[in-house]
Order: sequence, then C-alpha cells, then structure tokens
Amino acid sequence: MEDTIILWRPVGPEELALIEGLDRRGFPPRLPDQPIFYPVLSEDYAVKIARDWNVPRSGAGFVTRFAVRRDFLDRYAVQEAGGKAHLEYWIPAEDLNAFNAAIVGRIEVVKRFPDA
Repeated sequence: MEDTIILWRPVGPEELALIEGLDRRGFPPRLPDQPIFYPVLSEDYAVKIARDWNVPRSGAGFVTRFAVRRDFLDRYAVQEAGGKAHLEYWIPAEDLNAFNAAIVGRIEVVKRFPDA
C-alpha cells in the first residue's frame, strides 16, 4: 500500500458538485482570485470551516476526506493559519493537477452541515 497522508477539505455545495463531476477523484481548478488550494490536516478544523463559514455563505457545508501520497506532499511545508489547531498545506493553483494526480482513491464526504 502506498504511503499516504489523510487530509480534509471543507467545501460548499458548488465545489462539491464540481468534485462529483470529477468522479470524486480530484478538486476543480482554482478561480483567478484563488491562487492557493488549502487542504487541512484535521477533521476538527475542516468541520469548523464547513459549519461556521460555508453554511452562512452558501446554506450548506461539507467536510471531505481523502488520501494523498506522502512523497508528493513532502515538497510542501505545513502552514499554521491562526493557531496550532489550524494546520494546512498551501498548494499553488498551478500545482493542483499534480495534487489531484497524487490523490489515492476517491474523495469522500464525511460530514454535512446543517446535518442532513
């Protein structure tokens, strides 16, 4: 089995629809005003963003979980975003295709807000 790291990504309904359009095997390209893709290292942090940011903004929030090959992630430093519990990778938008290729298996939805 490949050496992988489990990551999470909080998303709204529009991004989730795009992920489903990619057969849950990758994330959609970043928008021009989104130069960085931010997968997070803990489910708790992803829950906080999905519940507290995505729900007010779009009416629903989802927490996705997926595995990424460790050898790919080794080229990026873990970043602290406002506290030790808020750890994430900062993947440049131009590296997103390579990031998607490093995903092992499918992206799964593990939580939905509001609870459904």
